[in-house]
This record gives sequence, structure tokens and C-alpha cells, in this order.
Amino acid sequence: MHSRLLTDDAPRMFAVVFDQDDDVLPVLEEFATAHSVAGASFTGIGAFRDAALSLFDPESRTHVPIPVTEHTEVLSLTGNIALKGGRPSVHMHAVLGRRDGSTVGGHVQRATVRPTLEVIVTEFPIPLTRRLDEARGLPVIDLDADR
Repeated sequence: MHSRLLTDDAPRMFAVVFDQDDDVLPVLEEFATAHSVAGASFTGIGAFRDAALSLFDPESRTHVPIPVTEHTEVLSLTGNIALKGGRPSVHMHAVLGRRDGSTVGGHVQRATVRPTLEVIVTEFPIPLTRRLDEARGLPVIDLDADR
């Protein structure tokens, strides 16, 4: 993974270019840690060798697996970075295009880059904090944190 600061003014913006075989989530979290990104949104395009997506089932409060075992084009990648336990944590969703033109999408649990992934990260002027919302059974952005 390689990155470049696009603007140092608030908000800082970065271009992050992933290498083949990069594991997307930990690499993006390493980038956020290295650049002290405590709150941001991101978008991206590229391709994955394989991925593990999921759909959250609110009834069972579990993530239903959506395995993707083929090479796919990343048609849309979006998400945010927030602090969870004091460390940057990535929440990512993707829509992936298959060879036959069909699509599959969901919450990204894991994804391996092939051949590249290009992500634009836009930092927020204040940090975001994620906490577990017991009522929903999900970690959510805590809008009252750090007030």
C-alpha cells in the first residue's frame, strides 16, 4: 500500500493505493493509525481476488455470510473510520461486479486486492468514536462522545 497526502488543509485528503494481495481492512487501519486519522469517510474502486461480505440480520443479531470466491470488480466501496477502543476501526461496504455482469454487495468482513484498489480518504475535523449499541446489537458512531 502506498499513500499520498492530497491536501494538508482541513479536511486532509489522502489517496491510498493498495497493492496486489493486500488484505484491505487491516491495511487501511494501519494507514489510519500511521497518519493519526481518528474520523474519516472514504470511497474506492478497484478489484478483489476474493472477499467475505455479510448482511446484518437484526432478528438474530448476526452477520449472514456472503462469500465471494471469484475475481470481482469493485464498483463501489464506501465507509468510514472511527475510533473503537482508542484505535482506528474501518467500517466498509462494497458492491462488487461479477464476470457475468451481476452484482453482489454487503458489509466487508475481509477482501484481498487483485490487482489494485484506489481509495480516497477524507478526514473529519473532529474524531469519531464507535461504541456497541445494545439495543441494535451493532457498533455505531456515538454522536455524544467527546462533547
